[in-house]
Amino acid sequence: MDHKNSFSASYAAAGVDITAGYKSVELMKKHVARTRNEGCVDDVGGFGGCFSLASIAGMEEPITVSGTDGCGTKVKLAILMDKHDTIGIDAVAMCVNDIICVGAKPLFFLDYIACGKNKPEKIAEIVSGVAEGCVQSSAALIGGETAEHPGLMPEDDYDLAGFAVGVVDKPKMIDKNKMAVGDVVIALPSTGIHSNGFSLCRKVFDIDNNNPEIYVSREELGGRSIAEALLEPTKIYVKPVLALIDKVNVKGISHITGGGFYENIPRSIPDGLCAKIDRKAIKVLPIFDLIMKWGDVPERDMFNTYNMGVGMTVVVPADEAETSLELLKENGIDAYVIGEIVEGEEKVTL
Repeated sequence: MDHKNSFSASYAAAGVDITAGYKSVELMKKHVARTRNEGCVDDVGGFGGCFSLASIAGMEEPITVSGTDGCGTKVKLAILMDKHDTIGIDAVAMCVNDIICVGAKPLFFLDYIACGKNKPEKIAEIVSGVAEGCVQSSAALIGGETAEHPGLMPEDDYDLAGFAVGVVDKPKMIDKNKMAVGDVVIALPSTGIHSNGFSLCRKVFDIDNNNPEIYVSREELGGRSIAEALLEPTKIYVKPVLALIDKVNVKGISHITGGGFYENIPRSIPDGLCAKIDRKAIKVLPIFDLIMKWGDVPERDMFNTYNMGVGMTVVVPADEAETSLELLKENGIDAYVIGEIVEGEEKVTL
């Protein structure tokens, strides 16, 4: 038997539609165009994304800062809800919110989408969210990749990840070693659970089985359903925090992601000091109360998993706390004080 004639030797027969890839690129171009900034020197579609570093010419010692991340199993909910235009914001946020913690300004972002089947309209919808996240953080979307994985992933499934690169002048990097007893810890509110802890949420709310109760409007969530509250995009703090750094002596920044308060705040606290957080001062969002109630999750576990309503914390001198709150409010963030820096070896206490 001639094996050459026993099957259709084409990529399409193997499950990959090359023409769908071409259409995806065409559909996403209008979204990518929104993100162009002064560093862009090439159009999307080349073999490598190009970015000019002319803007760093005036820096004393420019340091590039990079971050890579995804959206975790939050993607599962986006797939179940068939809503794909905000998950890209999460992918960008998880990267740029990390690099801002050292004071770096995001320059550009690249995404990676793995899918079971390339459906151009869906891919373009995902990229529209990525572009929105880039606009919110002033980063250029200079490239990406959509990989079709037939046989490896179900047709309707996809995963999304990316990475961002930013720059900061070394003398202006956030230096936690300048922190001192008496400094103030300020909370920047989150929009919800952001992009961490979804594996627990899926179990608590039986999301994998498409529990109909998660789609019911709920009074305690302001009329939103559980699904809508969970899919709320991650807040991007880049512009407010850069504005704060420009005017105030910021000594520490923590992005509250997986691991919650207990794992993330200590990363910005030097040895010998401790962030003493006032639990009663924290404005816990209703979605976290619901998770704790439905899942019978201990409060400490909640604070060790979720942001609990605080997406980022910054540490500033006590005499600049009021100015910091005013600056953040001017930039759309209703920040508030949740603690102070004291002597201690634990690095954080609630």
